[in-house]
Amino acid sequence: MEHSLSQRSLEIIAGLSYLVIFFAAIFANFAVLESIVKAPVETIQQNHIYVRAGIMAFMVTVIFDVVVAWSLYELFKGHVLSKLSVLFRMMHASIMAVAIYALVMTLTLNTADDILRQVDIFSNTWLIGLFFFGVHLVLLGAILLNKVKGKTRIIAASLVVAGVMYMIDTTAHFVLPTYKDYSNIFLALVAVSSILGEMSLAVWLLSKKEYEALPQL
Repeated sequence: MEHSLSQRSLEIIAGLSYLVIFFAAIFANFAVLESIVKAPVETIQQNHIYVRAGIMAFMVTVIFDVVVAWSLYELFKGHVLSKLSVLFRMMHASIMAVAIYALVMTLTLNTADDILRQVDIFSNTWLIGLFFFGVHLVLLGAILLNKVKGKTRIIAASLVVAGVMYMIDTTAHFVLPTYKDYSNIFLALVAVSSILGEMSLAVWLLSKKEYEALPQL
């Protein structure tokens, strides 16, 4: 006998998964990835457990990316853009999973140059994935704009802006020769728009009441 989750359950799953991704990504990016870039090679070699924890954190983000993709599809599968939106998020998750292997390789290397080269491979591969993630957010924002009313439309619009920022940042990184001169500005634009859009969506999904469930199309 086939059973299906209620719409409210799917909203909670999506919201909680977003929070897991948010905190796992913060740990992996700022506590581990930044330390790999800045720390002496000897420090990295002596703290394999710490680096491995960062790798696992990135893997957790991939797992919950898939969970979010599934739950959002189940929530919005009546919309014509839903399947396309999920496919782009799955592309991002797949590329991210491949990129993680570059970090695994840092555990076997003995020179700072080789380690930093692997980190660059990871970062550049992930950037490609973030472009497709940006497309997903634009499509997700468009879906929400079609489904919700009132102040909630601000969240939907924020998702569209965040998606565009991801796409602009990736494009600029690969085509703008002077990108490094403006990298902090691009990073700030992506971070602010992402927090406003994605975190607002997560909080909204978790705080909604049963009677506020999204209308079915």
